[in-house]
Parts: sequence; C-alpha cells; structure tokens
Amino acid sequence: MTIPEGQSHVKDDAAESTLPLDDGDIYVYQDGPRDAPVLLLIHGTAAMARSWDLMVPLLTGSHRVIRIDLLGCGRSAKPADGNYEIPAQGRRAGEVADRLGIKHAIVVGHSSGSTVAAALAEQRPDLVTGLVIINFGPDMDAFIAQEPAIGPAQWPPSEEQIRQLGKTGFPEGEEVPQIFVDGVRGMPFNTFAALMQAPRAYLEQRTLPDRLAPLGKPLLVIFGEDDRRWRSSSAAGYRAVPGARIELLSGLGHTPILEDPQRTAAPLLAFTAVHAAQAG
Repeated sequence: MTIPEGQSHVKDDAAESTLPLDDGDIYVYQDGPRDAPVLLLIHGTAAMARSWDLMVPLLTGSHRVIRIDLLGCGRSAKPADGNYEIPAQGRRAGEVADRLGIKHAIVVGHSSGSTVAAALAEQRPDLVTGLVIINFGPDMDAFIAQEPAIGPAQWPPSEEQIRQLGKTGFPEGEEVPQIFVDGVRGMPFNTFAALMQAPRAYLEQRTLPDRLAPLGKPLLVIFGEDDRRWRSSSAAGYRAVPGARIELLSGLGHTPILEDPQRTAAPLLAFTAVHAAQAG
C-alpha cells in the first residue's frame, strides 16, 4: 500500500494553487470537470491532501474534486503560533470554496478531517449539501489507539518514532507511507501538538451526532471494520442523525481510502448520485 510518487491526478482537468488567506496560505488541488458537482475532500490529522491520491481518479468521472492541505499540513503554511482549532480549520475550508466560486459541495472527511467537515457544515449550511465521514468515531469513547508521546525535546522525531506514532492508522504489518513520515517531520512541534489536540477538544465539547443532527444534512458514514484507531462498532452512534446511512467495509482498517480505494469509492459515489444534484 503506497501513495505513488508524483501526482495521480486526472491531468486534463488538474490544477494546483496556493490561496493566501489572512492567517496563512492554503494549498489547493483541483481535479475533474469544472462544471460537475463538487466533492470537497478533507484529510486527517498530520496528513495531507495527497492522502486522497488513489481515490481521485475514481471520482473525477462525475465530480469536480477539490482537496486542500489544512493549515499546518502538506504544502500549506505551518505557523508555530497558528490557530489550529477545528472551527478555524472549517472556516478556512469555507473561504477556499468561496475563492473558487463554489456554491454547493458534498464534503468528505477522513479520520479527524471529519471534524473539519462537521465544523464547515455548522458554519456554512448554505455551502454543504451533504457529508461523508470515513473512519472517525462519533465521540471520544470510540477511540482505542494509544499513541506514543513525542515531546519538544525529541523534535524533530526519528522516522521510527513517527512510524510508531502512525502505525494504528494502517493495517497491521503495513509500513507507514514515507510521505506521511516526511509530512510530520516538516512540522514545527507546536503545530504538531496543536493539530493532535484539536479534534479531541472539538469532540469533548459536543459529539458529532449532536452537532450534525440539527443540521438536517444527508450523512454517509463509511468505516473499515478492522480499524485499530476507532471502534468500527461506534458507527452505530451516527444513527442518532436522522436518515444517516452506514457502510461497514470488512477486512479494511483505518485508511480504506488507501487500502481499497475502489471499495471505498463505491458507497461514496452511490451517495453522491442521490445527493449531489444540488452540489456545484
């Protein structure tokens, strides 16, 4: 399981750009037809937009696919004193959509990117027409991973320390992809620590079902049943959101977007076929 070197975009319709926002530059990838319904893909903690590389070619036949590197991650700015709280990350995602002229989108979050998707839906119900959550529990009771602590005295960490930190995000026996290792090593410690804490703080304030239920947005939850970071059984908690659809993927772990992109894309595309008519 690897992310290929270079870009896996649909070349005829691909574009990359840096959008300067007031609190830091955000790197943006665009793929697919510009007049198609929009999918906005949001990566998890300490990851990057390229986490979606293997999924993108499966989505661009019917969608305009937008990916962003959240502040602190990938090729976006990494200010040591930046605001990495989830509402701020959601606000930036909305600002990017506005800059790109996007009026409606289905927003897809992987792992803790789901909290940014939820925050965006809370802030911008006019923009978000549907939500997809991939492998993220509804509350902190669903969290099972015990991550080794890395303090400022150990920064930057060794590659082995980072692989130990990220190993529950991938199938047992699989090595953490080098692109993720390099991404973490490229962060200031304060940025890394703030990114790690932000999703927990957001969930501890209110659970995701409590946040999403009043919004009335269509919701799809996709969960690899063998997730070693979040209990897949916790997906049932999202049934508190009226009309929520839940898809459990047997034999897959925390990162089904890399482990089996085709199986992950199938329920996503079925969902968007119904709910993307207003997105674009």
